[in-house]
Amino acid sequence: MDEDGNLQISNSNYNGEEEADPENNTMNQPLLKRHRTLSSTPLALVGTKVSHIESLDYEINENDLFKHDWRSRSKTQVLQYIFAKWTLAFLVGLLTGLIATLINLAVENIAGYKLLAVGHYIGQDRYVTGLLVFTGANLGLTLVGTVLVVVFAPTAAGPGIPEIKAYLNGIDTPNMFGATTMIVKIVGSIGAVAAGLDLGKEGPLVHIGSCIASLLGQGGPDNHRIKWRWLRYFNNDRDRRDLITCGSASGVCAAFRSPVGGVLFALEEVATWWRSALLWRTFFSTAVVVVVLRAFIEICNSGKCGLFGKGGLIMFDVSHVEVRYHAVDIIPVTLIGVIGGILGSLYNHLLHKVLRLYNLINQKGKIHKVLLSLSVSLFTSLCLYGLPFLAECKPCNPSIDEACPTNGRSGNFKQFNCPNGYYNDLATLFLTTNDDAVRNVFSSNTPNEFGMVSLWIYFGLYCILGLITFGIATPSGLFLPIILMGSAYGRMLGTVMGPYTKIDQGLYAVLGAASLMAGSMRMTVSLCVIFLELTNNLLLLPITMFVLLIAKTVGDSFNLSIYEIILHLKGLPFLEANPEPWMRNLTVGELGDAKPPVVTLRGVEKVANIVDALRNTTHNAFPVLDGDATELHGLILRAHLVKVLKKRWFLNEKRRTEDWEVREKFTPVELAEREDNFDDVAITSSEMQMYVDLHPLTNTTPYTVVQSMSVAKALVLFRSVGLRHLLIVPKIQASGMSPVIGILTRQDLRAYNILQAFPHLDKHKSGKLR
Repeated sequence: MDEDGNLQISNSNYNGEEEADPENNTMNQPLLKRHRTLSSTPLALVGTKVSHIESLDYEINENDLFKHDWRSRSKTQVLQYIFAKWTLAFLVGLLTGLIATLINLAVENIAGYKLLAVGHYIGQDRYVTGLLVFTGANLGLTLVGTVLVVVFAPTAAGPGIPEIKAYLNGIDTPNMFGATTMIVKIVGSIGAVAAGLDLGKEGPLVHIGSCIASLLGQGGPDNHRIKWRWLRYFNNDRDRRDLITCGSASGVCAAFRSPVGGVLFALEEVATWWRSALLWRTFFSTAVVVVVLRAFIEICNSGKCGLFGKGGLIMFDVSHVEVRYHAVDIIPVTLIGVIGGILGSLYNHLLHKVLRLYNLINQKGKIHKVLLSLSVSLFTSLCLYGLPFLAECKPCNPSIDEACPTNGRSGNFKQFNCPNGYYNDLATLFLTTNDDAVRNVFSSNTPNEFGMVSLWIYFGLYCILGLITFGIATPSGLFLPIILMGSAYGRMLGTVMGPYTKIDQGLYAVLGAASLMAGSMRMTVSLCVIFLELTNNLLLLPITMFVLLIAKTVGDSFNLSIYEIILHLKGLPFLEANPEPWMRNLTVGELGDAKPPVVTLRGVEKVANIVDALRNTTHNAFPVLDGDATELHGLILRAHLVKVLKKRWFLNEKRRTEDWEVREKFTPVELAEREDNFDDVAITSSEMQMYVDLHPLTNTTPYTVVQSMSVAKALVLFRSVGLRHLLIVPKIQASGMSPVIGILTRQDLRAYNILQAFPHLDKHKSGKLR
């Protein structure tokens, strides 16, 4: 924490420090610094103060009000709920498709006119003027995107996918899905991509889709919410989680025009919890996205979209290529997979080092963040413009139907500084938009288009740019930089293997990109489907699967995936799917004994005791006991206790209330609001001596585990169900013994925290005790 009580981005997994769990304060330790904050931005923007991070309540809170609300719902209301879910899924797909089209149109036109102007000056041999125009335009576009992020929405920086993974895992990443964040993400990604930076719009589109879903589910921004009565059904974390899952799938679909790949990406990469009904709605959302994109592509093909490039939203199409491979091709394909796994893990390792360096730079303030972005933009512009002078001019092939050379619009044969009849292959890759660069290097039936020296320069530059660009204060995606790097070494290997294989060099580039993505991101199924939908060629399926499996296996033997590394760097308490082996040798009872004593309340509790519990702890829930504290009635949320105090639902005598009394004072909609601001509640001394009946507001069916259960099994239950609290109950309750031993929260089940409490555990020897 800093001296203001603000928690900076955690480096717990790397330097031995760990953030405190706000739900583990004891009654004997007054909470002096309550607002623990954590930056929700990429590591490069460390120091941004957002809000204290909490877990999400995905569990159904079955109190008396909830049960009465469900019993009293008519069939019409149930149908309204179902219809509203499908309507919101449709709107998520529709709006994501429209915004994706807007971003593509803006990027293609802004970057297109910039490159036309540069090409005009190059055609007149005014190279210095061309450099000034190129560099000045890129710096201006980068400045717009960076200033918007730094000043208005720091959470719009980066891809946003790690935070979405954390949210769907049960972590409330604050301010990640607001209207300001979405607008800055849209404008910033347009500026950053049009500026020619080595980043893509795929990650930002996933974030934008999730923002749209969140805003629709809650009825708009926090300050201007629509009070539509149907939206009350979605005033809970559980339904909002489903909508954000639809939004993330729609974003991937909008980036790659891959509906099935989008669904599988959400299932494989971002979602922790899944069910068949969610699969249907997610697929429906991605289908709507594809229809919107297809409609706009048809419109743009008629020339009504300015400089919108050929193909528009599709990166490459090899459907017309005859795919032929034989048994001998297993050797180069295997080599591609191994190289992809090694380079992917190396990229993850180096990027981790770069992000920690950017952390030190950006801690110095907003000006340093802007200057870092502009420095990267300047370096990128100088390299993209200057390095093509190192390439030799190549003669145009008269057998190629495409115009050669080209100087204006996109094409595979940029003239640049070459005489008529010749082209510069390196300028073809550098002086174009990133999407067109991918199309060029993936181009099929062009075995001699790019020289080996040019491919090495292309590969080396994008390796450097891929490392130094991600982490600056702009919206950025990781897909495109990895595709650019992977396609380069794939094409190089294809050039070397040309005389010995039947596989086209363009397909080698496709396999290289797929292998590097699998080696860095560790995706397999969704990545395979995305590439198949992009290439429109099912004949690629066997070798694509083979490459992805090899690359992921090799990468996993070195380090974590890039998104998991970012999650660790940001200190987000993400729960992994697989517990550590040594967790099976530790019971939840032993874990509970290592924690401070649990704070409990009585079924009918004095107001003073409730105020004391709220004031001196940050616990989000308290066990409610009956029968002289020997019977567990349930679990009551902090937000409901605050609501009780604010409404002053007090009793003059210690008694149970009737059902009608609580329904007269509270509604299920009110209790769904996550209100836990206790600071502005003023209780008089006379009210302190009054009582509150907590029974009607208590969740009578909390999840419990017996004290002899292993921590590994409890972790699987906690993560699978999406819990925030897990009560530990005794195996045998002795006379006078409390029915609750303790409460497990997300922080308690993290491996690092457990090892801090139990240093005798040796995690390196399969759970053996020293």
